[in-house]
Amino acid sequence: MQQEMNTGTVLFEEGTIFPGQLLVESDAYSPGWRSVKGTDGYGLDRQINSAGWHFFFLAGEYKVTAFGRDGQNTIRKAITQIQALVKSEKVNSFEITSVAPKTFLGIPYTTLSFHMRNIQESALLSGDGTSAPWKDTRLVAA
Repeated sequence: MQQEMNTGTVLFEEGTIFPGQLLVESDAYSPGWRSVKGTDGYGLDRQINSAGWHFFFLAGEYKVTAFGRDGQNTIRKAITQIQALVKSEKVNSFEITSVAPKTFLGIPYTTLSFHMRNIQESALLSGDGTSAPWKDTRLVAA
């Protein structure tokens, strides 16, 4: 059975490497993605840090909106949008920070706020090299 998505839920890409001694219980959520069971982002951060790894928190809160009346199905639509954005940013996880169902002129919609996260061993945020802010910087001797 799939976990209900709430504030604090963490989803990560299948194949994400965790510290060897850390056992993370998870459920399949959608193709290629799993949701962490039994803890929120804060608890998972503590577990990963105590194993000597890092659970990066990328600054800036993001929001997506999905239209629909059907609770978890509308949230699933919003999470599909989040997964595409997270994948394009080359991070391996995200944490839901807010689930806000609303209506405007009788039209129901849900807004999900989230933070991109990245689980990795290195203390330097990794990626494929294309997102490094110093990539195209020229060094000049003084």
